[in-house]
Amino acid sequence: MAVPSAATSPLASHPVLAGLKGRDLLSSADLSPAETEALLLLAADIKTGRTHLDLGGRSLGLIFSKASTRTRVSFTVAMARLGGQTIDLNPSVTQVGRGEPVADTARVLSRYVDALAIRTFAQAELAEYAHWATVPVVNALTDLEHPCQALADYLTMAEHFAAAPDGSLELERLRGLTLAYVGDGNNVAHSLMLGGALLGVNVRIGCPEGFAPSPTVLEQARNLAQGRCSIEVLHEPVAAVRGAHGLYTDVWASMGQEQEQAERERAFAGWCLDEALIAEADSRAIVLHCLPAHRGEEISAGAIEGSASRVFDQAENRLHAQQALLAALLGD
Repeated sequence: MAVPSAATSPLASHPVLAGLKGRDLLSSADLSPAETEALLLLAADIKTGRTHLDLGGRSLGLIFSKASTRTRVSFTVAMARLGGQTIDLNPSVTQVGRGEPVADTARVLSRYVDALAIRTFAQAELAEYAHWATVPVVNALTDLEHPCQALADYLTMAEHFAAAPDGSLELERLRGLTLAYVGDGNNVAHSLMLGGALLGVNVRIGCPEGFAPSPTVLEQARNLAQGRCSIEVLHEPVAAVRGAHGLYTDVWASMGQEQEQAERERAFAGWCLDEALIAEADSRAIVLHCLPAHRGEEISAGAIEGSASRVFDQAENRLHAQQALLAALLGD
């Protein structure tokens, strides 16, 4: 299929996205409010079939040092649907896992692929890839942030609270809603705070003492909010969810923290997102979880399987949000 000209490009209906071409996405804060909204609108158009994009055979390299199901599959299928391909650069079968310097790897891969998605532990390693690479680098998860997940999360909220009859999104209807996250103040919580600040969504992080999000990211989110919304940290679960429109949780021990599981289970006693907490929220509230989930720990089986759950829509939306992101970074 021929690549459309700039004059007929489906991206022409989202002109703000032209500024993303060739850029990295290392943090949710790398986007402006207008760019964040445009990505969600494009993702919705792709999902409903109103927009079709062709990247003309471009390639995405995946470097995943952490295990992955949704991120790996959604990026792979996203590129395939965009007419491109994905190359899995698993560190266990490449020189990446044998000590080759990031500077060398990034520069060589930049001559083979059109973008890199990195899933690793340290944000500093991601930043080093971005420094040396000459193609866009995407944060597919680090210990600090998970921006692609947050895009899918807010797309899911928008579908529930801000959808027009034709399936398009009226994102101004998101402003003033409240997303309550209960659990560990981790990478997902960080990107939710930043994304909410950009979209005008109030975000409450509810967590036990000692498990709050990074003070630096909290301050960054509040600065980004510029009075459009509130970003709060609370240490009582009912207060965190009361009246909220989105209820979100994640595992108590993330990858790399497995040895802390028993300690964290004790610390998070009473923080399970269950029917009792849902009853404290807005009557229209939806339940979200980025998966994998531990039923009976951070979320009850009734919550994840109940009528308020949008967990599996949320998982699907990784695919659509990442199609929109890749199309913008790589150009149409």
